[in-house]
Amino acid sequence: MALEFIGTTSKDGDCPTLYRDTETGDIVVQGERLTNPEHLAQLRDVKDSETFVVVPRALLTRFAPRD
Repeated sequence: MALEFIGTTSKDGDCPTLYRDTETGDIVVQGERLTNPEHLAQLRDVKDSETFVVVPRALLTRFAPRD
């Protein structure tokens, strides 16, 4: 996997940040992990290998690929 930086809405270099896998075009998200048990209980079909991060709308509307 080779990652290309897409963008961030962070002002100090922290997350949230979007990257693109240059081989597949898939998007990788860096963000704060969702840990609230009440919120996690609302998720469906969760695999043991999966985790969830919170992605601010501003990050997606500014940097998410449109094609």
